[in-house]
Amino acid sequence: MVGVSLFLALLPALSALATPIIYDGRAPFNYTKADFDASVDPYLTVVKGSQNASHYTTLLGKSVPPTPLWGRQILPLLPFPTIPNEQVVAVSIDNSSVFLPGGTNPQFGFRRTDVIAQKAGSTANLLPQMETGITVFHFSIKLDEKKPLNYNHEYQIVFIEPSDGSHVFGIQLGSPFTNPTGPLPAKNAHSFKVLDHALNVLFMTPFTSGSWHNFAVQVDWDKNTLAVLYSKDAGPLKAVTKAIPNTSHATGAAGQGEFHFGVLKLPLVNPNDSPADQGDVVHHGIQEGTTEGLLYSGVFVESVANGISVGGGRTVKAIN
Repeated sequence: MVGVSLFLALLPALSALATPIIYDGRAPFNYTKADFDASVDPYLTVVKGSQNASHYTTLLGKSVPPTPLWGRQILPLLPFPTIPNEQVVAVSIDNSSVFLPGGTNPQFGFRRTDVIAQKAGSTANLLPQMETGITVFHFSIKLDEKKPLNYNHEYQIVFIEPSDGSHVFGIQLGSPFTNPTGPLPAKNAHSFKVLDHALNVLFMTPFTSGSWHNFAVQVDWDKNTLAVLYSKDAGPLKAVTKAIPNTSHATGAAGQGEFHFGVLKLPLVNPNDSPADQGDVVHHGIQEGTTEGLLYSGVFVESVANGISVGGGRTVKAIN
């Protein structure tokens, strides 16, 4: 009985995370639809269409298990199985998903729903810790089988966006936008592409159905490098790149930005538009207006002070 009591006493302390967490975007089970609509921490939910945020972003409770990497460990000496400690966030777009930045100049070219990291009601509050030194951005993505994507289009689904509209790094799916439009779908349209600031592909892997695809992107804000770790389902994250220079990205405050995840669908060129409008992907182009989506879990940002969390309470050293 003493052994059982000791085991039960240990359970609350067992965590699949082992390093300091700067931002925790894993939706707790007590987070509600009303919280999404009100942009309650940890999410800013204003980048969306005309409906309430909860029309586009749904909390799945215990109906769909999240990635198993970060759940509470059941057995002290074994990384798996785990008990889920978050709910999956389903992000979707439809034909109403036209964002009006500042309430004007609607982005008719895009269909988008972005969930943005915030702390104490502001995205800026995260920057001093989240985007200095070396930090690691974690996220897991799964197909929403009921809301399939159209891989003839380009999707930008996870990124850090400085004020100039560029991306420190980005995750892309689908066929990259081209003008004029090339053969569709493009080669590797069904694969994730991890891009650097200059849109070079650092890592690519097929987006297979039925699995959680786990990513971690290490950003060295001082040396201006990126490194990628990846796994599927309960597999521990493993480095799939070394630290790669991200030289076109600005250093210092100019290179800091908001951390987004969601669904941003670019248009196809409309041959009936003027040449100038054909290149304006934000405001012009063809969208089918279909309902499409992705599932997210395991979203958080950590320091590398004690290493990079790879799942099951295990860590590896920062990538050089």
